Amino acid sequence: MEKKRCTAVILAAGSGSRMKSTTAKQFLPLNGKPLIWYSLHAVEQSSVIDDCILVASDVEYIRTEIVEKYQFQKVSAIVPGGGERWESVANAMKFLETEEKEINSPHGYVFIHDGARPFLTEDILQNTLNAVQKYHACVAAVPSKDTIKLSDENGFVKSTPDRRTVWNIQTPQVFDRNLIVSAYHDLTVEAEKVGKENIKVTDDASVVELYSDCHVKLAEGSYTNIKVTTPEDLNIAKIFIENFFDKNYKKGVDI
Repeated sequence: MEKKRCTAVILAAGSGSRMKSTTAKQFLPLNGKPLIWYSLHAVEQSSVIDDCILVASDVEYIRTEIVEKYQFQKVSAIVPGGGERWESVANAMKFLETEEKEINSPHGYVFIHDGARPFLTEDILQNTLNAVQKYHACVAAVPSKDTIKLSDENGFVKSTPDRRTVWNIQTPQVFDRNLIVSAYHDLTVEAEKVGKENIKVTDDASVVELYSDCHVKLAEGSYTNIKVTTPEDLNIAKIFIENFFDKNYKKGVDI
């Protein structure tokens, strides 16, 4: 069976607000490389991913200082980000919808990944590919290690979900190309009607859940696939990096 085209969408339009930094988190240094380098490197080395759309707040900076400087050949397009995460993804989906080059494969898969998750692996990409081929929509996820409490509006415990049914959702979140493009198109139309400030979706699976009847499958992620959002996360990432690349896929690459 011929492999369908797999396009990664890497989100790198975030700010450094929760990081308490004037530098956007995706450009903070981690072991001598900007944070965004790691997910782009994983995509570059992957046998799963064919090409990559990079979403950035400063297109020219990321083109010269990241893509060209580090010679990422799979980055086929850089599109501007939006004020919210969903707007950034919507811009990438609009590009996919209108672009007429080879990247616009209507029967391919789209892997949406947060650039602030540096520890993307080939295993995660392969796990999500296997799941999307069968179920059309999936997210990388891990079972929650903690007991979760749901609260009422006053901050009191309302209920305790069975921990066996609670998962921590990660990226990549992977979908049939037409499914995710259509869902984001519908979300954008809704935003025009009700106002962007009234759109509360926090991930791509939520968009598919709202604007399609497709069920989203949970695929095996990794507890090391952390999102670097706060200074504490960056400290954890520095500890991970000492073992992560050597063990998983450094393979002689100078990092």
